[in-house]
Amino acid sequence: MRTPPSLLSLTVDSALLNLSNISDLSPLPEHILLDLFLKTLRAGKLNEKVLKLFIATGKDEVLALIRSLNIRPIVDPVLPTRCSERF
Repeated sequence: MRTPPSLLSLTVDSALLNLSNISDLSPLPEHILLDLFLKTLRAGKLNEKVLKLFIATGKDEVLALIRSLNIRPIVDPVLPTRCSERF
């Protein structure tokens, strides 16, 4: 007989399914954030919004993992809206 999943595992899986509804991950401990981040990667659910959510936690291990995987947020170029010169 298989052992049932832990409550922590079920919670992380539920958070993974509802990442788009979560606005702040900073109260979570680092080991849970790391597990959630890795599961997010495996599930193919890492997008710009989710990446910013993990970066906003400011947790050292999470930021180090993101850097080690060479994942960077997309920087949108800022185009000038006015020209100082007349054409």
